[in-house]
Amino acid sequence: MRAQLTRAGIGAVGVVVGLFGAWFLLTRQDLDQLTSAATWLVVGVVLHDGVLAGATLLLAAIALRLLPRASRAPAAVGFVVLGSVTLLAVPVLGRFGERPDNATLLDRDYPAGWLVLALLTVAAVIVASVWRSRRATRRRSLR
Repeated sequence: MRAQLTRAGIGAVGVVVGLFGAWFLLTRQDLDQLTSAATWLVVGVVLHDGVLAGATLLLAAIALRLLPRASRAPAAVGFVVLGSVTLLAVPVLGRFGERPDNATLLDRDYPAGWLVLALLTVAAVIVASVWRSRRATRRRSLR
């Protein structure tokens, strides 16, 4: 009973906050801003479901056929990490928002940083795969 009350309370707070946000959105924005927000929402769903989910399924299908069993889980984690970070880094990797009158914006070598992260992720996937493979071999030899 207590858990149901807690869930109902959290749900009610969520509904109130959502309505408050919707009220702010509808009362503080012009029609062209609302249209732009709706366009971004639709494009985001289409890109996620059409492109990102499709690419993920394709990578998973390839990985299941090519990778040994011990490497599948670490590779999946690596795909999730690299995919998420790459999507988040697109604005800085593409240097969107760079302005010639403000040299402090985007003042780092972001592609090099992404490459270091990618190499560390690949190294972690390899180490985890080798570890899982050796552990599986030890388990089989103990039987």
